[in-house]
Amino acid sequence: MTAIASTQEYMEKLISLPRPGEQNIFAFYDHRLGLICRDPRLMLIPLDDHLIHRGDGIFETVKFITRKIYQLDAHMERMKKNCRAIFIDPPVPFTRIKELVVELAAAADNDDGYLSLFIGRGPGGFSIDYRECPQASLYLVARKYNHLPPSFWEKGVTACKSDKPAKQSYMARMKSVNYLPNVLMKKEAIDKGYDFALCFDENGFLAEGSIENAVIVNQAGKLIVPDLSNALTGTTLMRALDLIKNEVSFIFRGIQEDEIYEAREVILLGTTLDAVSVVRYNGKPIHDVRPGPVSRRIRELLLEDIQKTGLKF
Repeated sequence: MTAIASTQEYMEKLISLPRPGEQNIFAFYDHRLGLICRDPRLMLIPLDDHLIHRGDGIFETVKFITRKIYQLDAHMERMKKNCRAIFIDPPVPFTRIKELVVELAAAADNDDGYLSLFIGRGPGGFSIDYRECPQASLYLVARKYNHLPPSFWEKGVTACKSDKPAKQSYMARMKSVNYLPNVLMKKEAIDKGYDFALCFDENGFLAEGSIENAVIVNQAGKLIVPDLSNALTGTTLMRALDLIKNEVSFIFRGIQEDEIYEAREVILLGTTLDAVSVVRYNGKPIHDVRPGPVSRRIRELLLEDIQKTGLKF
């Protein structure tokens, strides 16, 4: 028969348990406690937080390189927009959240890492009724940076068409914690032997990758960006376009799958990738099966930009 533990017994058992992935967690913050902690075994979210059992919340992933947080303001602005979209008021103003993010990065005591930011409806019950939750939740996590080998960019990656359709527009354009379609896309790519998967909308237009924006360079050398009606407007994508606008012309419009096969370059962009070339799509070569100059230049500009504009801590 399962023992009924006292609070002290339960806490002692909790502390003694090994935790998968604990080596990847530097520090975390839980607004309920108002404290930063470095012990991953205490990084717990209440099961009755609607963030967990209803996916009622939003998140952002920010990176810091050489102790410089990249595009924090852009991520904060998107978080504000998404909070308004789902009618959540964070428990503290965004100016304070920004301060907490910087404090957490410093507490992580590492040169490179990721910062995961979550705002949820809050704990209070297990129904779908938001009125159960007296206050929104705020969780921040500083975690290990995934340093990819140089060959990742030098050789390029592969991608396939996902069987999963693009999300509905209002969901695709919001960075909510409802990421099951994204998870299934990633699993599909792995199961098929590819690095990434790309999804398309009901009209056959390219939407996005599982957590990446996708663009192409056509035969004329122009950068073509999907119109983003069924994709998240990525902070990396928008910053990349701003950085390269004086070197390469670009337009937003729908991209049919045939254009991917005919492209000079297919590029994935995201916080964890910067910019990387897709050299094979559905097993077929893209151009000369080598990373292209636009992809390389975008990544170069992004890396320079981190050092120039990153928020020091």
